[in-house]
Amino acid sequence: MFIRFNLFTILWSIVIFLLILMPGQQMPQIGDLFSFDKIAHLGVFCILCFFMIVGFSKQWSFKILKKYAVRYGLLISVVYASILELGQSVIPDRSSNIYDMAFNLSGVCLGYLLFLLVYKFSFVRVQFK
Repeated sequence: MFIRFNLFTILWSIVIFLLILMPGQQMPQIGDLFSFDKIAHLGVFCILCFFMIVGFSKQWSFKILKKYAVRYGLLISVVYASILELGQSVIPDRSSNIYDMAFNLSGVCLGYLLFLLVYKFSFVRVQFK
């Protein structure tokens, strides 16, 4: 049942990995700090963190992941974002950037806030069984 509830997380993490492999020249550049690239970093890691927390919360194969879904979701998202950002330094035409890392981590935090908005602060209570 783990795969069933975490399929979107797995597929999305593969999409992120494939995007990281794209040469840097193919990304549109608008400005320096708030370019399309930075917004993309924010968005993809927001979605990843949200999918991961929801998937961990709903699955019941691993009780520790279910109990601490938010902690593990945040931790794994941050580690994945960090590894991918540092790994860009070995990809041709790509480089590691402190601003990219900041937007990656901001995306993870935004994903957590999105989870809170959808599942914790909504008027419709969703029960995980």
